[in-house]
Amino acid sequence: MTSLILADGTVFTGNPFGAEVDTDGEVVFNTGMAGYPESMTDPSYRGQILTFTYPLIGNYGVPSEERNIWGFSQNYESENIHVRGIIVENESRDFSHFKAVSSLHEWMKHHKIPGISGIDTRALTKKLRETGVMLGRIVQNDAKLTIDNGQLTIDDPNNTNLVAEVSIKEAITYEPELAEGRTEPVAALIVYDCGIKRNILRSWLKRGVRVHRVPWDYDLSKTDLPYDGVFISNGPGDPKKADKTIEQIRFALRKNIPTFGICLGNQLLALAIGGDTYKLKYGHRGVNQPCVEAPTPGPSPVPGEGRKVGARCIITSQNHGFAVDAKKLPEDWHVWFTNANDGTVEGIRHSVGRFFSVQFHPEASPGPEDAGYLFDKFLDVIRR
Repeated sequence: MTSLILADGTVFTGNPFGAEVDTDGEVVFNTGMAGYPESMTDPSYRGQILTFTYPLIGNYGVPSEERNIWGFSQNYESENIHVRGIIVENESRDFSHFKAVSSLHEWMKHHKIPGISGIDTRALTKKLRETGVMLGRIVQNDAKLTIDNGQLTIDDPNNTNLVAEVSIKEAITYEPELAEGRTEPVAALIVYDCGIKRNILRSWLKRGVRVHRVPWDYDLSKTDLPYDGVFISNGPGDPKKADKTIEQIRFALRKNIPTFGICLGNQLLALAIGGDTYKLKYGHRGVNQPCVEAPTPGPSPVPGEGRKVGARCIITSQNHGFAVDAKKLPEDWHVWFTNANDGTVEGIRHSVGRFFSVQFHPEASPGPEDAGYLFDKFLDVIRR
């Protein structure tokens, strides 16, 4: 038997699968019905033990680890599994999918990632919703536990600069496949890799964008790379730890360079403009989060001159544990999207329209593609 022991002493016992090793981390939950390979390889889950609320996981196996023509993963969101462990109710070793090459169990065993099945994930999720995400440890039969006054002693991964761990170490440029009739990319972007999901890279490249993927602390003021805009990616942990990325965003804003951020990039942009972020009780992790777009900021339209654009609701894919404080946004910055479930900030933008960010994932994978237009919106800003 294998156990999950939460920091408050609560114990859930189940059956081991994957690698039978001990691990610890921040216990969180994801409400998606599919997409476990993408979630497990998403660098934003660095340092976390992931609970899947959908009761059956593993039934379509996992795809190959092949890389594409640019040298990064063809099928996953990174080249590694970033969760420290997973928790499921039912784990299937019988799988069926035309792209599957392995079971979830064998894949995790190969990468030395432990899992527990047979857990009442509904009860665990309800506990995390009521008390908030908490630290926990997966232990095997013979594990020796150290509990001080009923509390497990586990280092909080959010106290570490996780962005520095998952970011690329050296800058690399990817040339897009050009559409017929084109001889040059439509634009070139400096892309800050704070733990970037590979489908974000694919989203830019398929739109004909030259991507300069750079480390989280890349000095924009000294670059000799030609670029038209700056993009800040998703990533793990407390955004305030990524102080060097925040400095570079400030430089881009001072130079009036079009700037766009996704997920962690939304939080980092807020911090760069003097705003604030805070930790959510249990975060948003899933592929079914509704977000409402606010009307375009500015004065009310003059009768006969058209209506403001906005007031639409889109369904989004999300993975974050921190949020932007709407009350701390400076003048000329506005809340762009709001979570329809709890009212938290899901996007911000400046009134001039050259700087904006969203908390959700327009690139989906897994999830809906409602928000994919935002990549094109940023390219439109660059072309102006």
